[in-house]
Amino acid sequence: MLRSLKLMVLCALVTSSFASSIRGDYVEARTADVYTGYCVANGELNLAGKEAILAWRVTDGEWEGANLAGLSVLAVVSANATLGDTYSDPLPARAVVVVDQRANLAQRRALVDMAQTLGGELVGDVVKVDSEKIDFETGGHGEAKVEAGRVARLMTRSLMAMDQMCGNEEVYYPPLTHVAGAHPAFTLVNEFNGDGLNMTWNNSFKRSAFVGSFER
Repeated sequence: MLRSLKLMVLCALVTSSFASSIRGDYVEARTADVYTGYCVANGELNLAGKEAILAWRVTDGEWEGANLAGLSVLAVVSANATLGDTYSDPLPARAVVVVDQRANLAQRRALVDMAQTLGGELVGDVVKVDSEKIDFETGGHGEAKVEAGRVARLMTRSLMAMDQMCGNEEVYYPPLTHVAGAHPAFTLVNEFNGDGLNMTWNNSFKRSAFVGSFER
């Protein structure tokens, strides 16, 4: 009995030493409008929106024992169907993960694991991991700029009245991950020029982004 109790305490100590507590900024851009009306959404269904870039910047916290404060990671996803469509299965999906080149080996492993955990099944099959200089900036009203070397770029601005097309726009698709205070935003740049997905894209000038924060 005493031996079992000691083992339980030891396991608890090991688990707590690797507990993940992390927070930061989040930017996401898809290849279909996420803030839109039914007419546009139906017109893009299964013709667009199968690709996305998910970007996290850690402002504070650890993951699997590694301090990730100040580091960023991107997951570039190519799925089987329009992401967010409840009537189609997006799997199988493949992902390229881009980690901050300033990260050491332990931090890189933690960044990949964090992206897979937060991104869920969409980031389950990682076909390639790149290391790039990542610049990540956010504003207060949907403005964001994320650059990962020449591999990927995102730039967003806040939505404006001129972005209304049919007058009944709403957040048609929610964010792909758990995000706090996510704001739909207008995508000025959404580019992927890397390897691993057998495709690249430049899908800009759409109402296809979210800017928010995350915490776990």
